[in-house]
Formats: sequence, structure tokens, C-alpha cells
Amino acid sequence: MSNIKIICDSLSDVNKDYLEQYDIDVVPLTVILDGKEYRDGIDIKPEEFYKILREQNVHPKTSQATYAQFKEIFDKYTNEGKTVLYLSGSSAATGTCQSAIMAKNDSEGDIHIYDTYNLTFGAGIFVVKAAELINEGKSIEEVFEELDKLKEKFILMFTVDTLEYLQKGGRISSTKAAVGSILNIKPILEVKDGLVSQAGQVRGKKNAINKMVDLIKEKLGNDIEQDEVYIGYSDDLKEKEKLTQIVTEVFKPKKIEYFIVGTCIGAHSGPGVSGILCFKK
Repeated sequence: MSNIKIICDSLSDVNKDYLEQYDIDVVPLTVILDGKEYRDGIDIKPEEFYKILREQNVHPKTSQATYAQFKEIFDKYTNEGKTVLYLSGSSAATGTCQSAIMAKNDSEGDIHIYDTYNLTFGAGIFVVKAAELINEGKSIEEVFEELDKLKEKFILMFTVDTLEYLQKGGRISSTKAAVGSILNIKPILEVKDGLVSQAGQVRGKKNAINKMVDLIKEKLGNDIEQDEVYIGYSDDLKEKEKLTQIVTEVFKPKKIEYFIVGTCIGAHSGPGVSGILCFKK
């Protein structure tokens, strides 16, 4: 049995099955609703969170995981004689990774930090891949080499149902949000260089899904058939079904898995967010 303990943060949206299978610990970020703080994934689950956003006039905020959180968990496992491998959500989007680096510098023991430079299950897939490799007996150095290769292959795109939360989070101007809402504009967003950037826009949610698929096909080139595709969703299960149908027809994947977009990402995207994660060959 490996002496390496894997830790991630809640930005990675790794589901319970993977966490239990590979004995992964999660450091939660904080979600703030109406001045009350919740530990992401512990005090509040995504299903409850999106229900609140749909039904109440609240404006969620998020707060990074702290130095103290990382110091405590690093000390816990290094004191047990374990090697720690922490895989972080993108350092370009949050200070969480920097909190971990500071805690590592003040801790004794064998601690390694890998910046996935990604978000939601775009980061989570690195966590799962690292766990699989360690299970196979790979060293930390070998794991890092494989994860670096994965960075060159991943494609993660998503679309949102409303521009309201992007505007409130400062991602777009209030004027652009107002005009976009009137015209039913739906942006296509991509995680690129550790940040969320706009890859395109269309009118209407149905067109958004088709545009998202077209943009992914362009990135994949001629070889669009996939071994595995991951579909992200929030609270719109009909959208999940629609994405599944389109992904099955277009990419003909051998395997489709699902991830729910967690509360920290949902705080900036709002309810109705959906996405596709796949890989270049």
C-alpha cells in the first residue's frame, strides 16, 4: 500500500466515489451566502446551493482555503510519516494554492504541490489520474511527468444560463450583461492558461450547446472520437440528458462520466451551468 497521501481542494469537484476509492482528503474553500459562511461540500452541497440561487435573491461569494487549513492537514499526515501530494485548483484563479505553499514552507516532512492550472473537474481529473498512477506504484516524479502531458491534452468548455453571476463576479460589465440578457446571449467559456476565458457566444441555450461542441471539434481536429468524455452539470437535469445525447452522437465515447459543478464555481456561473471535458489524442 502506498505511503503517499493525496489531498485536493474543493475546487476540483471530485465526487465521493473517487474520494473513497483512493482515500483522498479534501480541503474546502468557503462559500458565503447572506453573510453566512459554509464549507464547500461539507456544510452545503451543490444541490442545496443551486436551489437557494433559484429561489432566493442572494449573491454568493467565495473565499480561498487558508494557511491554517493546510498547515493542519499537512502536519496531520507528515506526523504519521506519510508523503503528502496536494493537487490544487488553478493558482491563476485563486489564492488557495499560495496558502498551501506557505503552509508547506512552515511544515516538516515530505510535501509536494502540483498546480493543475484548472478548475472544477478539469482539476479533478488530475487528482484522479494522480491517484491511479500512485496506485500503480509510480513515484511522485513520474506522476508529475504524466500530469504535465495531460495538461497538453485536456479541453474543458462550458456555457451558462444567465450572465447575472458573471457580472456580479466582475467577469463582465453590467452593460454587457444587460444587453446580453435582452438578446439572450449565451457565452461559451473555456478554461485556458488557468483562467476562464470566452471562446465564443451565441443566442439561445440550444445554440450554445451546439457551438460548444463545434469549438471542441475544431480543437480535436480530424480525430474527434473519444475514449472518455466527462459531462458537467448543475441543477438542470434535462440539459444533462441533452448533452449526453449530443456527446454520444458526435464523439462516440467508450465511456461517459458525470460531475456536478460545485458551489465555488457555481457562485460565479450561477445555476444552469453545463460543460464538456475531453482530451486530444
